[in-house]
Amino acid sequence: MDPVIIAGAGPVGLTLALALARQEVPCVVLDEGPGKDEPRLARTVVLREDVVALVERLTGASLAEAGFRWAGWRAMRRKQVTREVAFDDADPAPLHIAQHVLTGVLRAALAREPLVKVAVDSRLDGLEQETSGVTAHTRGPKGTWWRGSYLVGCDGPRSTVRKLQDIRFPGRTAVERYAVAALRTELPWTDEALLHRAPPWRTSGPSAGEIVGRPLSDGVWRLDWLLPPGKDLVTPELLVNRVRETLTGWRAGATPVYELLDTGVHTVHHRLARRWRVGRVFLAGDAAHLLGALGTQGLDEGLRDADNLAWKLALAWHHGPHEALLDSYQKERRTAVAARLRAADQVLPLLRGGGGLRSYVPGAARGHDALLADGHLGRGTLGAPGAHVDSPLMPPRLDGEVPVGTAPGTPVTDVRVTAEDGTFVRLRDRLGRGALLVVLIAPGTGVWDRKHWVTAGVMPRLAAAVTALPHRAELLVAESYPGAAAHTVLLVRPDGDLVTALSGVRPADLYTAAEAALGGAKKAAAEAGAGANTAAGAAAGAR
Repeated sequence: MDPVIIAGAGPVGLTLALALARQEVPCVVLDEGPGKDEPRLARTVVLREDVVALVERLTGASLAEAGFRWAGWRAMRRKQVTREVAFDDADPAPLHIAQHVLTGVLRAALAREPLVKVAVDSRLDGLEQETSGVTAHTRGPKGTWWRGSYLVGCDGPRSTVRKLQDIRFPGRTAVERYAVAALRTELPWTDEALLHRAPPWRTSGPSAGEIVGRPLSDGVWRLDWLLPPGKDLVTPELLVNRVRETLTGWRAGATPVYELLDTGVHTVHHRLARRWRVGRVFLAGDAAHLLGALGTQGLDEGLRDADNLAWKLALAWHHGPHEALLDSYQKERRTAVAARLRAADQVLPLLRGGGGLRSYVPGAARGHDALLADGHLGRGTLGAPGAHVDSPLMPPRLDGEVPVGTAPGTPVTDVRVTAEDGTFVRLRDRLGRGALLVVLIAPGTGVWDRKHWVTAGVMPRLAAAVTALPHRAELLVAESYPGAAAHTVLLVRPDGDLVTALSGVRPADLYTAAEAALGGAKKAAAEAGAGANTAAGAAAGAR
């Protein structure tokens, strides 16, 4: 079968290629550049823990060595600290990393991947699709035609794929603008990120409002100054003045020595493509959505797009069309991103529009700082990743379903599990392999050798039920899981979303849930009887 064509060699396209290759799907990445990225320390990204785990799983590299995790976060208003957050193992900090460094880690992993071909200096300019595949044309020194099974546009805000498919991209332009500088200096907060609103040295004008400082390694900081609405030119003199003024204010009158490394202007747009799938063509990342006001991050959502789409494309590539499963990509991811965009657009007038709630609610300024912190730290309505609770892949209500600490349609908690070979691994390490995961919660198993309990209790019956599922599944055992009682059985998708939690071994319910997770929600109930009989018969034979 023809490879999957990925247009765009940014972080999203490279991540998607790696995720597909890990599931034995060949890919061609069309890179319009020379195959390497210009170092830009003023262009950084903030990634949540689940996205960091995804990239590390795919690349085998530790991003902590390439980026920087903050020790804490503080918010200030004038001279007063209004909010402080300290990070620890239970509440890990986001990862702050230069985008070119992240892309370099992904490119290095792809260079070792025989299933992926990166075609440099290849800009897409033509696209045709039929029922059996897609054909793409690239221009450049080696302009040619490429044949693929599917094509995914990861080619950024000005996506050629989106335009060739005539997909509308409505939204708002220049929602916010920031002047950005990367510099090396010493500040009072050596390893904490800072949100400073209404600093005392700027007492008037709309530009007085907000500065964000985010540390990187080696004494480097990224500073962002919120600019007033409009298209006023940001001159080098203005940026240097902002740097000196800010550093002097933070050091109480003495300007520290600093080295200016990079500058830029970051303009935030809010847009959402009407469609994310047209036949065998898909959109992901900035080609499908733009967000970023109030500290919310866009790249993490793009990487979640890649994770969500990869296992669905892989299943269709290996086993033939699964239209409902492929359709679910748009439903799940577009809904999740739309919720974050909607939250930011609703809060934006309150935080940027003059008095807002402060005129009516005592202490509202502190509430504003908390909202902004949520956006920057990936929490709450503004920052947390969206849940897929309304997904068409969710099973019908099951008799044996029980609540646990993770809601169905949201990422599972990363706990230690015992794999089928008896080794202890992290649950997240088993994701992204194309298999469903079935996790039995069995307290005490961690202190005994696997050979002593693998044939005891409910294990033989559960193993038989897993074997009878409509798709390859891996059986794992965990001593505990948040909110789960002993003998709870979790069904987890290849991208880490919880499908359901069941009370005990229930072959019929497990089969129904697995069928729904593969895109058969409408027919799952009708076929559950046949599947349950198969599973129950296998389980009975194992007794």
